[in-house]
Amino acid sequence: MTAPAVQLASPRRRPSRVISNVILVLVGLAFVIPLAWIVLGSFNTEAKVSITWPSSWTLDNFITISTWDTTFRPLVNSAILSFGCAVITVVCSVLAAYPLSRYQMRFNRSLMYVILFGTCLPITAMMVPVYALFVSLNLLNTLWGTVLFLAATSLPMAIWMTKNFMDSIPVSLEEAAWVDGASAMTALRRIVVPLMRNGISVVFIFVFTMAWGNFFVPFVLLFSRENMPAAVAIFGFFGTYGTVAYGQLAAFSIMYAMPVLVLYLVTQKVSGGSFAMSGAVKG
Repeated sequence: MTAPAVQLASPRRRPSRVISNVILVLVGLAFVIPLAWIVLGSFNTEAKVSITWPSSWTLDNFITISTWDTTFRPLVNSAILSFGCAVITVVCSVLAAYPLSRYQMRFNRSLMYVILFGTCLPITAMMVPVYALFVSLNLLNTLWGTVLFLAATSLPMAIWMTKNFMDSIPVSLEEAAWVDGASAMTALRRIVVPLMRNGISVVFIFVFTMAWGNFFVPFVLLFSRENMPAAVAIFGFFGTYGTVAYGQLAAFSIMYAMPVLVLYLVTQKVSGGSFAMSGAVKG
């Protein structure tokens, strides 16, 4: 037997590889530089627009913004909006994706295209009629009304994602439960949902993150300081202090980003290994 030939990189491919590496490095710098400014600026009371190494590391920026009105109440409002939106969206997307994934209907493809079209609608084009609707229903400046609208705008993409995850669960597991007398909802609750826990976690984090960082919708529908989320409250650092307090803005940005990071780490740990049985009866 002859030894397999060693494939060497073609000289023609080396320039393209170098170019691709350079592009990747530039993209990485585009993300690292703003993060470096936030981290360094949060510990520097004299932070400016440019990245500067702090002459003395201090927590004064965090101490200054650690008040109920400035930081904690906006974070609580953001948590209410994002968590409520994520829970409603995940529940509705699971119930909507189940028949689309398990039952072959004549209008399945058309319905999926309609749902896909719902993800393409620009939020700015919908805000004028939505604002008029909120005025007529007396929902302006209410957190729960904003939660419902955020959930409605997140639902089309969530249904698409949930259906794709649900398609990976073998139907034979549910058929065994149906033989034992379980209903479709029982099979969904006791078999499908536990097996697609990773997928549900992905959808939950996706919806939560989108709602957490949404500025435009709360800015239009919520106008009192008591209901203002952190995504809108951060805008106040550009006007409240006359000249922008960059150090306090950087410190607020870190505190604003921490809940999403903690949610991701907790969800990743809790949902680990939940797809272990997803292919148990395939083959």
